[in-house]
Amino acid sequence: MASYTGEVKVGGPVEVREVPGLRITKLAVGPMHNNAYFLRCSNTGDTLLIDAAAEHDRLLETRDDGLLITIVTTHQHPDHWQALEAMVGITQPNVIAHPDDAGGLPIPVTQTVVDGDVISFGDASIEVIHLRGHTPGSIALLYTGDPERPHLFTGDSLFPGGPGNTRGDAADFTSLMDDLETKVFARLPDETWVYPGHGGDTTLGAERPHLAEWRERGW
Repeated sequence: MASYTGEVKVGGPVEVREVPGLRITKLAVGPMHNNAYFLRCSNTGDTLLIDAAAEHDRLLETRDDGLLITIVTTHQHPDHWQALEAMVGITQPNVIAHPDDAGGLPIPVTQTVVDGDVISFGDASIEVIHLRGHTPGSIALLYTGDPERPHLFTGDSLFPGGPGNTRGDAADFTSLMDDLETKVFARLPDETWVYPGHGGDTTLGAERPHLAEWRERGW
C-alpha cells in the first residue's frame, strides 16, 4: 500500500491509512470538494463515516464490505450532508450530530453528542470535541488509539493555515479560537494529525506557531 499523503481529488483515488486499531479512508466528493472519512475498526470491520457530503454511490463503493453502523455530521452546512439521506436509506446507520446543529440536517438524528462524549464502533472509539464558531454545533472527532500520534477530524473548524470561516463575526471568531486553543492546541501534542473537511491534511505542530497571527488578523 502506498504511503498516505492526505491528498485527494474529486473523482480521484482514495487515500488509505492503517493505524493501530483503525483503517482511515479519505476521499473527496461533490462540487465543494468535501472530504469524507471512513473509519473502520480493524478488529470487527464496524465502520463509521464522518460527513456523508455527496456522491452516495461513491461513498457506498468506498465503504467496501465494512458494516456501516454510524454516520457523524461535523456541522449543519449543506455541503457536508448532501448524501446523508440516501446513505441512511440504504445502510440504516446511527445518525449523530451535536444538538445545536442537528436541526439543520435533512433527516432526524438518532443520537446527539456534546463535548467529551465518546462514540464507539466495534472495538474503536472517538471523542467529541465541541468547537463553537463556524456553526453553533460544530464538532471535531479525536482518535487516540494510535500510540504514535492522535488523529483529529476537524470538519470546517481547523484547516492548514487557520480556523474555519466565521463570516467576519468577531464573537464567533473569538469563540472558535478560544475553543481551538483550550480544547485542541493546549491539550494535544504537535504530532497530532489533522484531517479537515476540505483540502489537504496538516499537523498541530505545523499550525501551532501561527496562533497569534490568526488572532491578530481576525480570521
